[in-house]
Amino acid sequence: MATDGVTLSRLSGRWWIYQLADGHRYATDDVLVAWAGTRARPEAATVLDLGAGVGSVGLMALLILPAESRLVSVEVQAASAALARRTLRHNALDRRWEIREGDLRDPAVLGPGERFDLVLANPPFLPVSAGFLPHHPQKAAARFELHGDVFDYCRTAAAHLAPDGRFCFCHAARDPRPERAVEAAGLALIQRRDVVFREGRGAHLALYTCAREGPRRDAPPLTVRDRTGRRTPEYLEVLRAMRIVA
Repeated sequence: MATDGVTLSRLSGRWWIYQLADGHRYATDDVLVAWAGTRARPEAATVLDLGAGVGSVGLMALLILPAESRLVSVEVQAASAALARRTLRHNALDRRWEIREGDLRDPAVLGPGERFDLVLANPPFLPVSAGFLPHHPQKAAARFELHGDVFDYCRTAAAHLAPDGRFCFCHAARDPRPERAVEAAGLALIQRRDVVFREGRGAHLALYTCAREGPRRDAPPLTVRDRTGRRTPEYLEVLRAMRIVA
């Protein structure tokens, strides 16, 4: 139900999330990033969510991680950060979740000595020159690189990743920039996994898991829906792992 243009919806498990009814809302890619991250570093004590929006990715991961794990979310848009704070209060997470309003490219947002076991991100995919920006500022920032591109996200992740940490993010599957950005940041890409939204079509997204070092072992594509539009068994397992379905 929407009140004053804001909805309160179940996210996963026992946690709920505030979102704008007509703004950018969490979707499959958020679920997949949180899932990939919690699989890559299931015992992470500290989590950083870059470009967090209303907080969906980090919050889903926090639910799956140990009860003592803590989350820091960085979000530049005041409206999205305000919604995340409402979600924090609603779920009584003041001891586990810190929301920092600021640009992830600003070195003042994160201390030089801060390191995280797990860094998560769902960066926008489109350069500003790629098309017309939506009128809604939240939708525009979610789709277009108004506050940094994949190179900025990888650079910031590398600066704050613990020595044995993992950085997980998603991006457009056909875009060659993510692998270049990982390398430019001095990280090792240890796994790429393509995501097919509907069986029989090409990969739409790719999930990237990075570390300080390590061999690369790519995983087979993950298909979200079969040819009839039904969720596939493998995607249902993702939803169960994230406590979204029973």
